Amino acid sequence: MDINRTIQQKLDEIEQKENIKILHCVESGSRAWGFASPDSDYDVRFIYAHNKDYYLSLRPQKDYIDWELNETLDINGWDITKALKLFHKSNATVFEWSNSPVVYRTTDIWDNVKTVSNNYFSVKSTMYHYYGTASSNYHQYLTDEFVKYKKYFYVLRPLLCCKWIEKYKTAPPVLFDELFETVLESSLKDEVSKLVAKKVKMNEGDKGERIEVINEYIVKNLGHYKELLGAMQDDRTGDWDKIDDIFKKIIM
Repeated sequence: MDINRTIQQKLDEIEQKENIKILHCVESGSRAWGFASPDSDYDVRFIYAHNKDYYLSLRPQKDYIDWELNETLDINGWDITKALKLFHKSNATVFEWSNSPVVYRTTDIWDNVKTVSNNYFSVKSTMYHYYGTASSNYHQYLTDEFVKYKKYFYVLRPLLCCKWIEKYKTAPPVLFDELFETVLESSLKDEVSKLVAKKVKMNEGDKGERIEVINEYIVKNLGHYKELLGAMQDDRTGDWDKIDDIFKKIIM
């Protein structure tokens, strides 16, 4: 199967049947992060817009499309109204979709959306998302004697995102390798490199012995970010003007 061709055909089908315009479509999840397993599916995510009349109706309107879910493809998307409101809240997921290194389709207007979205990035809100993800996955998956090595990356990556945000005050890169090279302490790089080498050869459900040095690193950093976040002030902006303006340009 030519997966890229299949995805493009699916996107064409979605546009035609839903009467929408896809503004931006990317890979999300482990394939975008750079540590997919051999049997990982494709998490295809898109942002779309309807014509202007759709947004002028008083009827309740759905702001998402769940298109396909099977062993190979997981395809769904958000309406531009939902995406822009989430940018306004500094939602980490929509920033990740915007910054994904695997882009299946995009538009010039999305470049403008991406530029405007930077005005709404919140250090505390976004860091809190990654801290919560790391903490939840650690306690749920990495405390037993034998663990799924895949789950280490669902903890390490959000922790490194916290480190990036703490250092640079910007949305973190999506690729794990970039986080690894930039913000992971050199003392842990050998252990994590070994873990990466094992992970890419393992299927989703495969397990191995818990890696104590990495677990200790995780626990230490979870404590640090819990304390840091507790002392932070809310830095989200209440301004809607820039994001309203870009919405009007999209639907005109």
